[in-house]
Amino acid sequence: MHNPETLLRDLVAINSINPDLVPGAVGEAEIAAFIARWLENAGLEVHFHESAPNRPNVVAIARGRGKGKTLLLNGHVDTVGVGGMPRAHQPEVRAGCQYGRGAYDMKGGVAACMLAVAAARQLPLRGDVIFSAVVDEEFAGKGTLTVVQHYRADGAIVAEPTHLQLIVAHKGFMWLEVETQGVAAHGSRPDLGVDAIVKMGPVLAGLEALQQTLQTRPAHPRLGHASLHASLIQGGQELSTYPERCVLSIERRTLPGETSVSVEAEIQQILQRQRQADPAFNAILRAGLSRAPLETAEDAAIVQAVSAAAASVLGRPPELAGVAYWTDAATLWAAGIPSVLFGPSGGGAHAAVEWVELDSVTACVQIYMATAARFCA
Repeated sequence: MHNPETLLRDLVAINSINPDLVPGAVGEAEIAAFIARWLENAGLEVHFHESAPNRPNVVAIARGRGKGKTLLLNGHVDTVGVGGMPRAHQPEVRAGCQYGRGAYDMKGGVAACMLAVAAARQLPLRGDVIFSAVVDEEFAGKGTLTVVQHYRADGAIVAEPTHLQLIVAHKGFMWLEVETQGVAAHGSRPDLGVDAIVKMGPVLAGLEALQQTLQTRPAHPRLGHASLHASLIQGGQELSTYPERCVLSIERRTLPGETSVSVEAEIQQILQRQRQADPAFNAILRAGLSRAPLETAEDAAIVQAVSAAAASVLGRPPELAGVAYWTDAATLWAAGIPSVLFGPSGGGAHAAVEWVELDSVTACVQIYMATAARFCA
């Protein structure tokens, strides 16, 4: 096996900040080129698929003999910004942990996937093992949306850091925007003006009541309750003018079974009640980005294969769990690919200090290889 520490150090040293999160950031082109060269040198079949200009996904395939199941390993190579993070792209190992931006989220998992797909080329498998190193997971997930247009698989592991837990469910999300409309007028003329910011007040109260209602509904056994919050608000022109518009941005975290249609209907009900209570209330609801939640059945073949592989490497079966955040696994699942999350341990995702435990990266390589041996045999 190649040295996980060396590969991970090289990945962390490459700036791959998502330009949709940080305007002007360099993006994923350099790290994609590095990954492609590494995989080609390992003897793998390598392909590029752009999700946006100069933002390529890299896909490597270890071909089997045929008539076996295909396993997809998936990991995102984009990171969030570095903020005040010191030496973000100068990786350092301390006490068995690799530090640096992206080490935990999720270049540790990417390194494990690269090492596993390279090793799979040497295994006597009937099925294929595919690895997709994707862009843009930290913003809109465009990379994996592109991958599923080109590739099919019978099961997938997304190598997000899970502390060696087997994650079979996570929440989805939807972004919405409410705009209340008023009438601009001089601040001395209340007879002419309608205050759009004041009109947003009942909407905020309605959202608070809806959040409380969500907490009283039956909880998902792995994910708990759905939730929403008011994320951003803006409005007004100047102190002496009645504001003609106010815009509120909302994030709603969803559970399996909830859809963008049902979420939008909840907000529309709040607006409709206010229209009935106040004839001067005028508001527009706009639906934004929406991503589905994940729920993979415990008896799915990929769950059983990863669980057995992890038990063989760790000496114990992994805990099956759910997580609150969204991942590309939901995109794979929606495309008909049963998917789970399984990845290394560490901490500091999106924080000023970020690290991954190197022993857990090595364990992931072994577990991914053992999964391929079971799933693709």
